[in-house]
Amino acid sequence: MSRYGNSYGGGGGGGYGGDRGRGMDRGYGGGGRGFRDQGRRGEPGVGGGAEHLARIHGTEEDRVNCPFYFKIGACRHGDRCSRLHNKPVFSQTILVKHMYQNPLSVIIAANGDPSQLDQKSVDEDFEDFFEEVFEELCKFGKLEELNVCDNLGDHLVGNVYAKFEDEECAAAAQKALYGRFYGGRPLICEFSPVTDFREARCRQFDEGTCNRGGYCNFMHIKMVSNAMMRELQRHYNVKESQTEKDRSRSRSRSRSRRHRRSRSRSSKRRRSPEPHKRD
Repeated sequence: MSRYGNSYGGGGGGGYGGDRGRGMDRGYGGGGRGFRDQGRRGEPGVGGGAEHLARIHGTEEDRVNCPFYFKIGACRHGDRCSRLHNKPVFSQTILVKHMYQNPLSVIIAANGDPSQLDQKSVDEDFEDFFEEVFEELCKFGKLEELNVCDNLGDHLVGNVYAKFEDEECAAAAQKALYGRFYGGRPLICEFSPVTDFREARCRQFDEGTCNRGGYCNFMHIKMVSNAMMRELQRHYNVKESQTEKDRSRSRSRSRSRRHRRSRSRSSKRRRSPEPHKRD
């Protein structure tokens, strides 16, 4: 049984809760929407200036817009940043802040010993979390990517990024999730400027060479196995023509797998080693 509740429609104590505080965090976009100053005849410098601003937008050369927020959708300086965070009014990608409860972050916050973590148990719990979120988000449209941050920095810890096939699906998901609860905590859901995660993720982490650890400012994306991803794609991430009967059958298989895993863990905790018998 999932520790997040039986279904997403449950109360605030588990799963996705009610619609308290429903609304849309629309934000106010900036930075232009493709407008260019064409310049007038006799003023050749105007067009060149606009092209220069477009070229440096979101880079370190841009002294107005925050490059980290543009690439990652999050900035360690938050509202204290000296540069602008232009929140999009629509996007293919939604961000659910701090949705995943990273066990390592929880232990560090409680001044515990990280070496006590059972990595196998952590990975199994993450798979349950990933499947539950993936299944729910697929109700709003086809998912292109679902990325969960394994970072420990305050601005990235537990962030969940979901990129949909089109902006309408992302808008439906953002509207439906905003103000609801998961695992007893309210969901903070907004549109994200990130649509190309190749620029957002840490290449050194993907290669196993990042020496900054969990406090790196680029995304350390926590992965599930390729086999599990294929299974999720086949069962949930389908076109609307897929029958509800097939979806129901796949959900039953999923719940059965979680139940077997839960029983296996319980039996391991209860089981004690048998004494060695002498011949």
